[in-house]
Amino acid sequence: MSGSLFDEENEAPGTPPGAERGPVYEPLAARLAPKELSEFSGQDDVLGEGKLLRRAIEADNLKSAVFYGPPGCGKTALARYIASRANAKTFELNAVLAGVPDLRKIIEYARGLGGGIAQGQRVLLVLDEIHHFNRTQQDVLLPSVEKGEIILVGMTTENPFFYINQALLSRFIVVEFKPLSAAHLAGIFDRAVTHPEGLAGLKPEFTPEAKKYLIDNCSGDARRLLNALELAAVTTKPGADGVRRIDGAVARESIQRRSLRYDRSSDEHYDHISAFIKSMRGSDPDAAVYWLAKMLEAGEDPRFVARRILICASEDVGNANPMALVLAQTAFNSAEVLGMPEARIILAQAAIYVACSPKSNASYMAVNSAQQEVKNGAEREVPMHLRDASKDGDALGHGKGYKYPHDYDGHYVRQQYMPDPVRFYEPSDQGFEIEISKRLKRLRGEK
Repeated sequence: MSGSLFDEENEAPGTPPGAERGPVYEPLAARLAPKELSEFSGQDDVLGEGKLLRRAIEADNLKSAVFYGPPGCGKTALARYIASRANAKTFELNAVLAGVPDLRKIIEYARGLGGGIAQGQRVLLVLDEIHHFNRTQQDVLLPSVEKGEIILVGMTTENPFFYINQALLSRFIVVEFKPLSAAHLAGIFDRAVTHPEGLAGLKPEFTPEAKKYLIDNCSGDARRLLNALELAAVTTKPGADGVRRIDGAVARESIQRRSLRYDRSSDEHYDHISAFIKSMRGSDPDAAVYWLAKMLEAGEDPRFVARRILICASEDVGNANPMALVLAQTAFNSAEVLGMPEARIILAQAAIYVACSPKSNASYMAVNSAQQEVKNGAEREVPMHLRDASKDGDALGHGKGYKYPHDYDGHYVRQQYMPDPVRFYEPSDQGFEIEISKRLKRLRGEK
């Protein structure tokens, strides 16, 4: 059972109360929305046979949940399918348009039921773009969700752990939806072309090139694919035999530029930079330059990328190739001066250099260990012979007994530089650190 408390408010301007409305055109994506669980493509991790979410839906026993994932992967379709099956009064809101008064109407309605109007009657709120609700709006929902007065199914393209407060999130089942694979998209494509409620009546015939192009360039988004399919079919004139033949050129016009799933203020931002850094650390220059290109193409600040190359050059390459840090710093400065699009060349050179360099995190591990020693180890004072002897320091004995290394053979002399010495830096067996290790062993008299 579904309905709205807002019917009068939602009347189209100028429409007399009770007047019949003209037919509303449904886009292909809406017409082909799954009506059974078997019609869903992808999301086998959560909707496969025996999975918790599927069992809860089939038993009509779903608790409040939040579905998150990229556009066009089935979040809204599943929420509406649940609403169509649930023994509940259902309301749909979009958080971009709804406010606290709208929420209060639904909550008051749910409290008015009190289990008395119909035994077991429930209220289901399907809330799209839930990440747009601020803390106050989320707090309004919390008591009713906690008491079970309403079942809330929220949908979002953003990571809910960043945008939904923990008190509300702890009452949710959190379900992550993944982008649809090429195989799933191919199934959706074939269904759209042959289904009676789809494009079958238009008799479209797509070349293999056109089909591949549309699937490859919809970024795992079924809605985007279906919109492009419909546009291509509707705008192509049929031949003498009634068939609409759609080639690669028409497909490219229908979907235009590939949509990149990347938002500088979202989870994708951190996921992509993480993949970029890990590719450089893992010595894969091809992957590193791909993630670099994708971030820049999506409008990422080149200075943000350059800073990460700097960090990686020190943390993951270090003294195995000291030139990596020099090149990274030069690339940062050059990119800042040049700006895009030329900066992409310099950043690519630096990223590839860092990726191809021998790796050592010895300096990173050394400073981490030293910090732990400072926090938890013995507290050490600066030895007298290492203290500053300027001003009145000489009279206090500062610097007395200090041995100046350049006065000795090899510009080295043994002396204490730290009370109760602890070894933090352990050179790796990579790149220039091989030579560093040999020198330290020689100075220490080790074999």
